[in-house]
Parts: sequence; C-alpha cells; structure tokens
Amino acid sequence: MILQNIFIINHNLLYEILDEIKDNFSFKIIRYENQDTFIKVPNLDIKNSLFISKFNEKLLLNKDISEKNFLDLKIFPLPVNELKEKINIQLIKLKFNHQSMIDINDYRLNLNSKFFFKGDLKLKLTEKEMEIILYLNKSKTKHDVLDLQKNIWRYSPEMETHTVETHIYRLRKKISNKFNDKDFILSHLNGYFIK
Repeated sequence: MILQNIFIINHNLLYEILDEIKDNFSFKIIRYENQDTFIKVPNLDIKNSLFISKFNEKLLLNKDISEKNFLDLKIFPLPVNELKEKINIQLIKLKFNHQSMIDINDYRLNLNSKFFFKGDLKLKLTEKEMEIILYLNKSKTKHDVLDLQKNIWRYSPEMETHTVETHIYRLRKKISNKFNDKDFILSHLNGYFIK
C-alpha cells in the first residue's frame, strides 16, 4: 500500500492540530516551517501527496504541484471533522487519479478520461482501443488475430478476422498521425505486440 503524505507549509497551528490526532489518519503528516525550506527539498513524491500552504502560488510554480495536489484552506476556522473530511476526500481523489494512469513505454494512458499522452500531446481513445493497448502491453508476447479475437472481442474462432485487423490498423494510424510513431504497435508473422 502506498502511504500518502500531507505536507503542511508555513501553517504551524494546523500541523499541531493534525499531529495531535494523527493516530486517526492513514497518511503521514510532514511540516515545513516556511516555503523557502520546502522549496529546497529534492525529489518529492508529488502525485501521492497533498500540500497545504498559505502561499500556494509560489509553491505551485516552484515544485510543479498542480491544483489537484493542493488543498486550499482559506476558509478557516473550520471544525476538525470537516477538515479531516476535506483531506480524506482530496486524498481519495489523488489515489483514484494515480491508479487510473498507466505508463506504457514513453506514453501514459488515463483509464478514466481515455486519453493517451506523450509529452504535451494527447489522443482520445475508444474503449476498444484501450482494451487493445492494455492487452498487448500486459504480456510482451506476440498476439495473433485469433488470440485478440477471443480475448478482446470474445468471438469464436469461426468468425471473420477483419474486425481485429481493421481496429488495429485504425489505432496504429491514429497513433502515427498524432505522435508520429509508427512503431508503437508492431506487426510480426506471429501477431501484434508492443515493445
């Protein structure tokens, strides 16, 4: 299980409150006295962390922290139960987003949005296109048309194979057009595969 972190920057009173009740949480609380000290910390696990600071603009810019990792608490005073609920909801969202992203070579596949990313480029995929990529990536072996037909389309071996070939052709073309990558899904005598 991945332990999530709460970084509290320049919010000593909040840290003291949460530290008092930390046994009720399933996350680790880390305090930084000020944002300058925090900014100098190398190699933070940003995607599994939530940040609370009075100075979000500078913090966000200098550490590549997005809005989804930042909890804005300008609404103080706030009852402790509501604070705990806000933190837990934000952490659940982070965990959900983190688990929905799959790295495949130089790409990222978001299972929620069905977007396929490489750098700043993104491509919207269909459900079937995602299934093809996930299946081919699951094992680095070559999958022939009958295998894909059976495991992705749930067709019997007697059905025509053009559906599989057409889908893979279109998917390869979409990836090639968007990312200029003709070698993401490769074809071999023994079937299709992802390196």
